[in-house]
Amino acid sequence: MVEQNVYWATGRRKKSIARVRLMAGTGEIQVNKKPLDEYFDRLTLKLLINQPLKTTNLSDKYNVIATVKGGGMSGQAGALRHGISRALALTGDDTKSVLRRNGFLTRDPRAKERKKYGQKGARKRFQWTKR
Repeated sequence: MVEQNVYWATGRRKKSIARVRLMAGTGEIQVNKKPLDEYFDRLTLKLLINQPLKTTNLSDKYNVIATVKGGGMSGQAGALRHGISRALALTGDDTKSVLRRNGFLTRDPRAKERKKYGQKGARKRFQWTKR
């Protein structure tokens, strides 16, 4: 049996968590046991996920198998991109500096702001009446 390098990484965005496994292959991406095109239907999300692979010119050298939980489609795509970037950084190949320069290794801290008491939402207030 031939031992091959497998890189594990975790990506996060909003409420989503992606567990990513990166291994040598032909460039296939599988999300929750489905092909990428079947799981993510929006083209913008597919492009977002492929960004780190395209930037490092490694899209045809690695296969990605990912498990994504929580959040919505946009958050899951962001988490997957973050996870793929972190896994690529582990491969060496001088990819970490390229990914860092393009901002793929930085976790996006934006999340939903909590609703405050005495207000209608996070920022919106109840209508004020003078009389």
